[in-house]
Amino acid sequence: MRELTVAAIQMKMADDVSVNVATAERLVRDAAKRGARLILIPELFEGLYFCTDQLAEHMNRARPLEGHPTIAHFATVARELGVVLPVSFFERANNAAFNSVAVIDADGSVLGIYRKSHIPDGPGYSEKYYFNPGDTGFRVWDTAVGRVGIGICWDQWFPECTRVLALRGAEIILYPTAIGSEPHDSTWDSSRHWQRVMQGHAGANLVPVVAANRFGVEKGQQHELTFYGTSFIAGPTGEIVTEAGRDDETVLTATFDLDAVAELRHGWGVFRDRRPELYRPLWSLDGQDD
Repeated sequence: MRELTVAAIQMKMADDVSVNVATAERLVRDAAKRGARLILIPELFEGLYFCTDQLAEHMNRARPLEGHPTIAHFATVARELGVVLPVSFFERANNAAFNSVAVIDADGSVLGIYRKSHIPDGPGYSEKYYFNPGDTGFRVWDTAVGRVGIGICWDQWFPECTRVLALRGAEIILYPTAIGSEPHDSTWDSSRHWQRVMQGHAGANLVPVVAANRFGVEKGQQHELTFYGTSFIAGPTGEIVTEAGRDDETVLTATFDLDAVAELRHGWGVFRDRRPELYRPLWSLDGQDD
């Protein structure tokens, strides 16, 4: 039996890095007190979601991994608490910029980074203006608490992301997120659709999935977004184990026996019965296999 308690943090962002870092740390410490050893903070939590507008000045938010003060701060926190902390940040890498996550192990070491692969572009979510498409591929890490796979926000809509992470041995999959209203259609609420897609990923791969979102109204120069919270943790058959409200600061926790989940996954046979030789159309954009 390998029991692991995981946590998803849901928080509201201020336009001040130090305030957001302090809020995240407070909630991380709360999660650790509840027994969590793998704790997920939302996407780009250091500030307001700046991708609502296309402003060159926001590029100044990007910082290299080496010497990044927020990464260094949470490395210290992770080491003190003995927890694994994936930390989202806007990464500067020479002339490139990425929406990235640094994976901090329980001893405070940075195991590596994942750079967001799928970059959205739509009203209020102009991420292609700021971020290069990630070049790391889908990665998993052997951490102190188990083998962890990570995608970032828009990645969660693509079943290929979760499947690759599962094929590479992820025992739990994390999605830090920033998602909310659609400025071009105020009647469109994607929150349940968003959850169901990831529940499907969990069930299809028999791997627990953790999604941590922000909440609150954030105003840009052109668009206003209402982030709808509803962070959740799904079990290996796709069931929602625990869920946050739409406008509450929340620490969600759930405990899984990773050995029992592995037995379920192996017994179900979905990986045994895969037919990779039939999946060549997935390699193309137009569905052709030649």
